[in-house]
Amino acid sequence: MTIDQIKRLLIGSPLRTRQLTHEKLPKWKALAIFSSDALSSVAYATEEILLVLSIIGISAYVYSIPIAISILVLLLVVTLSYRQIVHTFPSGGGAYVVAREHLNIPSSLMAGAALMIDYVLTVAVSISSGVAALISAFPVLIPWKVELAVFLVLTLMLLNLRGIRESATVFAYPTYLFIFSILVMIGVGGTQIWKEGWHGYEVQAANQIGDIVTWTGALLLLRAFSSGCSALTGVEAISNGVPSFRSPAPRNAAITMMWMSLLLGAMFFGITLLAYAFGIAPKEHETVVSQIAEHVFGRGPLYYLIQVATMLILFLAANTSFTGFPQLTSIIAQDRFLPRNLAMRGDRLVFSNGIVLLSVLSILLIISFNGDTHGLIPLYAVGVFLSFTIAQWGLVKRFLNEKSKRLFRIAVTGLGTVITGLVTLITLVSKFSEGAWMVAFAIPLLVWMFYLIRNHYDEIGKELRVDLHSLPKKVKTKVIIPISGISKVVAQSIAYAKGISDDVVVVTVDFDDEHAAQMREKWEKWNPNVPLIILRSPYRTLISPLLKYIDTLEKEKEEDEFITVLVPQFIVKKWWHALLHNQTALLLKAVLIYRKDVVVSTIPFHLHH
Repeated sequence: MTIDQIKRLLIGSPLRTRQLTHEKLPKWKALAIFSSDALSSVAYATEEILLVLSIIGISAYVYSIPIAISILVLLLVVTLSYRQIVHTFPSGGGAYVVAREHLNIPSSLMAGAALMIDYVLTVAVSISSGVAALISAFPVLIPWKVELAVFLVLTLMLLNLRGIRESATVFAYPTYLFIFSILVMIGVGGTQIWKEGWHGYEVQAANQIGDIVTWTGALLLLRAFSSGCSALTGVEAISNGVPSFRSPAPRNAAITMMWMSLLLGAMFFGITLLAYAFGIAPKEHETVVSQIAEHVFGRGPLYYLIQVATMLILFLAANTSFTGFPQLTSIIAQDRFLPRNLAMRGDRLVFSNGIVLLSVLSILLIISFNGDTHGLIPLYAVGVFLSFTIAQWGLVKRFLNEKSKRLFRIAVTGLGTVITGLVTLITLVSKFSEGAWMVAFAIPLLVWMFYLIRNHYDEIGKELRVDLHSLPKKVKTKVIIPISGISKVVAQSIAYAKGISDDVVVVTVDFDDEHAAQMREKWEKWNPNVPLIILRSPYRTLISPLLKYIDTLEKEKEEDEFITVLVPQFIVKKWWHALLHNQTALLLKAVLIYRKDVVVSTIPFHLHH
């Protein structure tokens, strides 16, 4: 089986460019593919709040409720702001495009870097959390958590390489299974609370206040709030992927964003409420959602259904990044701040290079952190809220520059800018020592890399720019044909060389005088009209004498003259036949390709046996 056949088996047959319109998504599929990241965050956001509050003590768990409410208010503000971004920038790109159009290039690059880091972290966190949900139900898998996570990333990569529409269909059903199962769990749990009353932590308000009214307590509350803000990661994904929606794309994207926010808010608050009402506390190898499900349903079929659904949604949540990251990098690449090959669609009409790049970076991150979700979370929210802040500030500037100013839109977006800016600072400060410093360092490093790439493309553009009013000059070329003996491939090479130049010379490297004399004699009988240069090699090397000879010719040639090295090469019928022949041609091309005014060309000779 050839490499192309394996590729077709894994990702399917190529799609024509005109089929791109058929790859657009209806709202119900778009909700699954773009919202899985945001919706899946309910599986760990509450747990992250409780983990921080546990440092203060059990009495502090009561603050999980007001923290959750404040996060819901933040979700409302961000949703209203990003709905406007969807309508205002239907071409996608989210914060990067908003900042590019209405702020400045450095701001847009900062937003782009923050989003790229967030997308990589989304894959790592979602997959690691999905594995955590799996091993909560099946502890025997604990030793294999990193291997499982890497396998899931590779599986997701293959699904996305097959195309948007196919992956959306696969992802839709587990997403709706998760939504249904969590809502049922919240409904049944709420009914139990209604009938039986709250049976969680019974604490006195005085104790709670006494534990919190300290600088340390206040900082821990802010840290718990910033940890819970991980529930908002992924909210921006729809604004980045508006072009993937069916027409009218902006309207459909805005409606989908409202669905997502309502579901996210309901599930996040419901889980937080149940966790406090049932007295749930974080455990090392069992998630909070697992404990709530066990409390509500026991370790029966419904419990395992919720665990499997949670694992699947966390697995699929990474798909938001597999949609957003390639789309974003393609836009940045079109602006020449990233390699151009990231801007090209593959034969399945997806940005294949971006998908592969995201997979590699995510796997490296998972391995580096040993698949530990709690170790990755501190890195998570900084980039998200930085991009939120930049996007909303750009939108405020746009609204202020409009002739017909709409005060409500300016007020909502301005409030969102202030709030998300404060959350960015809170997250950075409260989690700096836990790993947020890495993101703070990585964002400017990426921006610096963007400028290096852009400067390279600008310099290349200047050097390659041609004067359209002048015609190219005719140049001369001397053709050198390296050979090892007289054969049909040599005859073919000489015939081709004479077609492009009158100055053709054949060069061979020999190790002893006797063999060199025999070669000279045969050549004089066979083709005396073409000069044969025999280079001696006392140390039995082939490449070095050829390079020295070419160096000599380079010094002697005229200014506008080229040297063409025409390398004969066997093309074998079977791959393993290549192992039976010297690869001198490949090595010679690799060495000469960087020489100025030296053209390296291959003359292929296809073997039939």
